[in-house]
Amino acid sequence: MKLRLHALGDAALLCELPPPATLARQQKIWALAAEARQWRGVREVLPGMNNLTLVFDPVATEQAELEMQVLTAWPQLAGAAIEGRDIVVPVAYGGDDGPDLGAVAAHTGLSPAEVVRRHTGGTYTVYLVGFLPGFGFLGGLPPELATPRRAEPRTAVPARSVGIGGEQTGIYPLVSPGGWQLIGRTPLALFDPLAAEPTLLRPGDRVRFVAESVHT
Repeated sequence: MKLRLHALGDAALLCELPPPATLARQQKIWALAAEARQWRGVREVLPGMNNLTLVFDPVATEQAELEMQVLTAWPQLAGAAIEGRDIVVPVAYGGDDGPDLGAVAAHTGLSPAEVVRRHTGGTYTVYLVGFLPGFGFLGGLPPELATPRRAEPRTAVPARSVGIGGEQTGIYPLVSPGGWQLIGRTPLALFDPLAAEPTLLRPGDRVRFVAESVHT
C-alpha cells in the first residue's frame, strides 16, 4: 500500500491511499494517526477514508521533516484495531421510508426482498464519522449491492434515512441534501447535540441492520 503525500498549504499534510477503501487499509490509517499524535509540532490528526490529514505548527517542525517521519513509520506499522462497540440498527425498508429500494433492486438484478436480506446479512465497520455530525461511513457492503448515487441528488433527505452510495452504506443523521439511494429509515437518533456523547456511532464500531418491516 503506497502512501501518497500532498501539502495542504504550509501547515497541513495529506497522507492518502488510492482506492479501494478496505478495513485493513483503514486500520493502518488509524495506526498512523496514533503514531503521529506523538510527533513534535503536530497539532491535529484527522483520519479520513483512505487518508489522514496532519495539521502542524510550521515553526515547530518543517514539512519535509514531517514527510520523512510519515514515510519512515508507514512501512513498519501494523493495522490498529479500534475497540469498537456492537450497534444494532432497526430499519423500516422500502415504501415511503426507502423510496429507492426498487431502484437498487433494478440495478443489482435482485428482488427488493433479496436486497434487504443481503443488506441485513452482514456486519459493517464504521470507517469514519464525517460529512454531517454523526454520519458514519460504513465499510462492508456486499459487493453485489453496490449502486451508484442518484443522478439528481435530493435537496432534503429525511433524517435517519439509510442509504447506499457506491460501495458504501450509511445513515443520514440530519435532514440534508444527498444523493445516496435511500432504502430504509431507522427510528434511532444518530446525533443529539445535548447528549453527553452527541454521536451514536464512532470509528471502529460494528453495525448490524435488522429489518423491522419491509414494503416492496
